[in-house]
Parts: sequence; structure tokens; C-alpha cells
Amino acid sequence: MARDVSDTTPITSRNMLVEWLEAGCKTGGAPLRIGTEHEKIPFYAVDNAPVPYEGSAGRGGVRALLEGLGDALGWAPIFDRDALIGLYQPDGGGAISLEPGGQFELSGAPLLDVHATRDELDAHFGALAPVARGLGVRFLDLGCSPKWSRTETPAMPKQRYAIMQAFMPKVGARGLDMMFRTATVQVNVDFVDEADMVQKMRVGLALQPLVTALFANSPFLDSKPTGRLSQRSYIWLDTDPNRTGMLPFAFEQGFGFERYVDYALDVPMYFVKRGDVYYDVAGASFRDLMKGRLQQLPGEYATMSDWANHLSTIFPEVRLKTYLEMRGADAGPRAHFTALPALFAGLFYDPGALDEAGELTKDWSADARQALRNDVPALALDATIGGRNLRDIGRDVLSLAKDGLRRRARLNAEGHDETVYLAPLEAILEDGRSLAQQRLDAYYGGWGRSIDAAFVDCVLPL
Repeated sequence: MARDVSDTTPITSRNMLVEWLEAGCKTGGAPLRIGTEHEKIPFYAVDNAPVPYEGSAGRGGVRALLEGLGDALGWAPIFDRDALIGLYQPDGGGAISLEPGGQFELSGAPLLDVHATRDELDAHFGALAPVARGLGVRFLDLGCSPKWSRTETPAMPKQRYAIMQAFMPKVGARGLDMMFRTATVQVNVDFVDEADMVQKMRVGLALQPLVTALFANSPFLDSKPTGRLSQRSYIWLDTDPNRTGMLPFAFEQGFGFERYVDYALDVPMYFVKRGDVYYDVAGASFRDLMKGRLQQLPGEYATMSDWANHLSTIFPEVRLKTYLEMRGADAGPRAHFTALPALFAGLFYDPGALDEAGELTKDWSADARQALRNDVPALALDATIGGRNLRDIGRDVLSLAKDGLRRRARLNAEGHDETVYLAPLEAILEDGRSLAQQRLDAYYGGWGRSIDAAFVDCVLPL
């Protein structure tokens, strides 16, 4: 999330929270849009060192990256007290934000098709490239920082992250690794009404392990292979059980906006923001804030901005806001930044494809879905559910997505539809190996078991 929401409307009832989610419904034929977010890990090309916020040894750091990119794009700054921590398009488009370890994130604008997403990425990297080159900075295309320890990884000056950093070790063994050493790409999709949201939520949750397998690209940590193909996904398994996971209740009869609100209300809070100050209320109840009974801030009542900010601190495999976020993929090469939105545009924005995806996954039990989620970080496409491996299921799902994109028939200037962006996934399924497996082959082969080669071969082109 690039900017915390500012809406001081007091929350006077639970129904206001439900209505906030319902406001996302694209009724009356409103267009369904696609938002794509990606993170990338910066490093200094001269010595493969991490990039601190203020820089080091006379080298410009993350702040200088933001300043240069802001000048290039003309975007407005986002500050946390005196620290520049992001940029945003004043017209409500995209934004740049920082993750806790300096991961550089583009939160893309909601766009009509994947061709527009590609154009957005071209503009982003076109502006970023000269700034990064001038600072001697490059970006890894991996889903996990492959070399630096947690203590070697710099921390960004954001108050909310300091609160999370103190709380995470109390609720999971790997929460700090999640914060500081992982990177992802995610796609945000719209829904028409509550029934459409429910169908997309269920299909999305069922298919997130497949997404993890297709985009698995984080086999290294601490300068060596971890034994897993998506270390990022494995880290999420022991981060904070109260705010992560596969949401089995979403498959229960009667699930809808109200049930998700009740779930979110039961997730402990991290902070309350008032003015420029983030107050540490980690572990507190949002229900108590609504009643003015928060022990850390007695007499303070919840506002709609508190609700929006609270929802941004919940991290399930699919997250509901006024849209749905698909959160299962590792970060990767540029082509993966368009492959993920293409996959879900094809599945979710064509009624036939969505129905068939629902049929494909409807008989998977909660236990089977969870077992698949547990297995996929290590096994990726070799993980199985219902007697089939994800490689075979992936071919079926990709076929559904391609058919859906063909029926959408969104053409670019060259006359190509959005199926062209599925090519990286087709290649992975044809080869039979995830990108992580291909990079492990390189590690044991041409890299000579030296992780430093990743800082040459696993780099986003600028």
C-alpha cells in the first residue's frame, strides 16, 4: 500500500464497514479494471551490497532513487514525518512505495487491459533506468533476497514498519524475513457484486498455490539454496496465523462481505494513525477502538481511515478490499509482471472461464487446499491435489485463461490480444520446470555454486 488513507468519518456501526467493501462493486456496466503491483530488490552493482535509505560510502541510496524518479515523473511526494517514503500520481493513478527492507514497489493504476499494464511498466522503467544507473543501482528479479542476512538488510524509515518489526517475532518465526527479505508481484481485480466477489475469492484462493508454483522464483537465502523453490511462500507459512492463510471460511455457506468484516475485526491491530504519528497498539482489538475503549488510546474512536489502514495489515493469500488482491506469486522478470494480470484477466473477466475454473476446483476440500499450500513451496509444479499434479492442472487453467482472453478480444496496436502475455507461463509448463529450478541448475552449473552470479543473471534490465 503506497499511502495510508485519510478519511476522518467516524465509524458508528459495523454496517458502515460492510458498506465500505460493498462500494467496490462495479455495478451498472462499469468497466472491470486490472491493477498490478510489483516489488524489486535494489543493490549496488559495484559490490552487490544492499542499498540503505540514505546511501553509504558516498553513494546515493533509496531516498535519492525516490527523489530522482519524482523529478523524472513529476509525481507528488509521500512523507513519513520528514522522510520521503513514496510518490504518487496526483490524478489518482499509480504510486511508488517502499517495503521494509528497501524493496522498491510500483503500485500500478487500475487499467482496462494488460496492454495498458505493459505500457505502464515501460514508462516506469523508462523513468527509473537513468536514475538508477546514475546511482550505480540495479534490481534483482528474485522473490527473496538471496545473500544478505536480516541484520545486513537496511530498514526504511516508516513508523508503521517499526511497529510491525517489534510485533512480528511474537506471533511467528519468519515474520521479519517476510518484511525485509521477500518480494512479490500481485494483481488486483474488480467484482460486479457480492456473488461475483464470492466466486472470485473462492477460485482465487483455490488457485493461489498454482500461482505460487508457476511463479516460483526464490530458491536462495543466506547465499545458498534453501531446499525450497519458493522460499517467499514458505516464509509466509510462519509469519502470523491471525492475518495470513487460505481463509477456509470463505468456502462456507453464507460467506460474503459481512463474514469478511467479522474476520477482519478479529485480526489484531498494529497501529492507529493520528496526524503524522503512528501509535503502537499492536495486538489490540479494532472492536475496542470502535467503542472508544482502546487501552493504549482511551477515548479515541475509529474512523474510516483506521478501517482502510487496518485492512492493509491483513495478509491472506487473497485479500479483500474494494477489490480482490491475488497474492501468491514471487517477484520475477519483467515478463512475469504482465503474465500474472493476463492470467487473472482471462480467468476472472470472462464468465465462462470463471465458471469452468470454479468447476475445476469445487471438489477440493479445505484440508486438501491447505495441504497443497503447505507442499507447494518445496514442490512447486510437482505438488498434487485430487490425484493430479499442478503441472497438469496448470495446463488446464492456462487453457481456460487463454480462451477467456481471446473472448475478451482486447487488441493492441499490432493487433495482438492479451494471450501474448501468457507466453512465460506456457514456456514454464512446456519445460516442466519453474524458474526457480532453472536458476538452481545455473547455481550448480555455470555459477559454480556462487550466489554472486545471481547479481548478474537475475537482474531486471534497465
